[in-house]
Amino acid sequence: MNSVINIANVKKSLGNREILKGISFTVEKGDIFGYLGPNGAGKTTTIRILLGLFRADSGKMDILGQDIGLSQIRRKIGFVLDLDGLYENMTAEQNMIFYSQIYGLSNTGERIHKILRMMNLEDRSGDKVGTYSRGMRQRLALARSLVHDPEVLILDEPTAGVDPSGQIEIRQIMLDIVRKENKTIFLSSHNLDEVQRICNRIALIDRGEIKLYGELENLRRKMGKGAVIIETMHDIPESLMTELKNLSHFGLKEKKERTLVFSPMDGTEISDIISFLASRGVKIEEALKKEASLEEMYEAILKEVEPS
Repeated sequence: MNSVINIANVKKSLGNREILKGISFTVEKGDIFGYLGPNGAGKTTTIRILLGLFRADSGKMDILGQDIGLSQIRRKIGFVLDLDGLYENMTAEQNMIFYSQIYGLSNTGERIHKILRMMNLEDRSGDKVGTYSRGMRQRLALARSLVHDPEVLILDEPTAGVDPSGQIEIRQIMLDIVRKENKTIFLSSHNLDEVQRICNRIALIDRGEIKLYGELENLRRKMGKGAVIIETMHDIPESLMTELKNLSHFGLKEKKERTLVFSPMDGTEISDIISFLASRGVKIEEALKKEASLEEMYEAILKEVEPS
């Protein structure tokens, strides 16, 4: 079984407000799955249903093929929410021991030290959490979420409020958790750069509906619309610019100094444009296909659904 989280046509209302309007997506084993959307889009409600804190009004949601209400499934989930759940007057190690006992575990000393090493906290394991920086607390919260060796981690803004160097460290830890610990991560985040760097699949929710979903790289290629950027070694004469503009299948969009931007029609390859320019004596320094950034995709999708 490759599917870890399955969400099918899930709806949820709170009072008279419809929060989730029939959302559907799947998180596969080994994913770092990015869940994106503006405030109020429905991300937190989705997470609360996944954790069994809310019940969906309708639709189906399961984890590892089983109902999320089952206690044995909850034991296979680790989570980090906006409140880190740490006790400030206890040391990091004491926090880890406390949470291992909540899960009914014993003789976890070796595992606790392994996890704290992974989080680069072993040398501060005897210090009280109240002395920790925000980044250290977030790393300890990640450690806490792993203490019972879950298969799935649900993380809500794990780098929020953390300085840039701390964000880099936490991102690398998340990658290591998936690659070395064989986990799956469901990551809710507002940090588009972070998601673009570490997530392989995403879903974008807005106003309770999934607006974009799939493999991140495939979506970037698709939404980049095949834009071609060509850097030339010399400026292009006006006579050639006129000729290029008349070749509608090349789709010349912009010229800026020695940079030409094309949006070619289907069936026109980058090699066709390069061959034409070379035949006119143009020396090319660089040619590449542009993929849409996650930020561009995010803005484009949300702009489409803005009310008129």
